[in-house]
Amino acid sequence: MKQPVLRTGVDLVEIHRLEQVNPAIRTRFLRRVYTPGELADVGESAYASLAGRFAAKEAASKALGTGIGPVRWQDFEIRRGLAGEPVLELHGKARQIADLLGLSLWSVSISHSKDNAVAVVVAMGESTN
Repeated sequence: MKQPVLRTGVDLVEIHRLEQVNPAIRTRFLRRVYTPGELADVGESAYASLAGRFAAKEAASKALGTGIGPVRWQDFEIRRGLAGEPVLELHGKARQIADLLGLSLWSVSISHSKDNAVAVVVAMGESTN
């Protein structure tokens, strides 16, 4: 019997923490966390947007129930929808886990203030367990 599944995740990021990443490792850090598409979309100096996407990736990993450890940062990709809204695309192990859990519909909300970025992720679907 199928059961409805609803999971949530939230994360808050201080924007200045991304601004203060050591310049010697900044490029390596950005390439480890963000997909090429994400970097092309926001650029490397759009810190508020990068912080928002970082928060969304963390929130998505919490909704998935894994945290970042068992999955990669790039398994969570935040794209822009037709109206500019954030859209989550799962890859790799995150996609596999979501499929196993029956999570098929994801909603993402990202907001910024002068100092912080926050993201909320809701995942829904049906589980056969």
